[in-house]
Amino acid sequence: MSWIRKASCRPTPLEAGKLPDTPGPQPTGYSLLPWLLMGMGAFSNLFQGQTPNPWIGGLGLLTFNSLYIYVAFRSFVKEKRDAASTRLALLLMTLVTCGLGMGYGGTWLLFFPLLGLATGAVVRMPHLRVAGAVVTVLCGVAAVVRDGWGGIDTAYATWISTMVTAAILSLSEAVRELRAAREELARRAVEEERLRFSRDLHDLLGHTLSVIVVKSEAARRLASRDVAAALAQVADIESVGRQALTEIREAVTGYRNGSLATELDRARSALEAAGIEPVVHRSGPPLTAHTETLLSWVVREAVTNAVRHSGAARCEIKVAGTPEHVRLRICDDGAGAG
Repeated sequence: MSWIRKASCRPTPLEAGKLPDTPGPQPTGYSLLPWLLMGMGAFSNLFQGQTPNPWIGGLGLLTFNSLYIYVAFRSFVKEKRDAASTRLALLLMTLVTCGLGMGYGGTWLLFFPLLGLATGAVVRMPHLRVAGAVVTVLCGVAAVVRDGWGGIDTAYATWISTMVTAAILSLSEAVRELRAAREELARRAVEEERLRFSRDLHDLLGHTLSVIVVKSEAARRLASRDVAAALAQVADIESVGRQALTEIREAVTGYRNGSLATELDRARSALEAAGIEPVVHRSGPPLTAHTETLLSWVVREAVTNAVRHSGAARCEIKVAGTPEHVRLRICDDGAGAG
């Protein structure tokens, strides 16, 4: 049976950070509804009888508001925002706005900035520039035709409402995505810490209990014929138990760094107590703390398996390294568990 592990000598530190703040409530179409008050002037003209063909104006007003509300509530969900039905509703809204603006002028032209707001809520780059320009040009044409060049301010307001709305909503989405990513990273860090804790307890308790069992059996065998040797095994059991307590405390607090030299000494002692001849070779430059911890876990697990399952008479542990890499090889002459 053999185990070979190759590890990089470069450390990979884990950086811990604060848990992110909660991203807050998801914005909805309700945040866009108050802007419908811009159409109150047209609504007032309609009910005061200042609008020709009031039934046509009323139907147009109802259609525009319905399409605006539909688009506003769908614009905050990416799947719905990109759906063909939303784009069709925006197109119909554009036609209705052009009809009302060209037909009535005056306060009815203020529906164009509302159209720009809806366009900015639905369209994203790279199509936003084209969509914003089209809406602005349509507004400018309608304003100039109905109110002369003085109405060009409405076209400017339409352009601003389109771009500012798109910028604000895009920034809001980016912030929420970043916060969601930070929460996911924090969740994964917690999961990794749980795995580390579980792995450390498995390595510590599995190996330590195996050594204690082996040394206890050796002490029992030696008690009747060599009390001094039996007491030496008992002393080793006490030492292993104290070391295990220390390492468990360090594992709980997250600061356990394994020493490869200490682990090799403990492996040699455990193998000898199990009646397995240990052969340990180590060469190469000093290793980083991260690499020593990693290889200590490998030695611990491999020796535990050899003591429990190999039935071997000889076990060889060889560590050979360079400044960039280190190779650990553990093999024995046993047949393994049957």
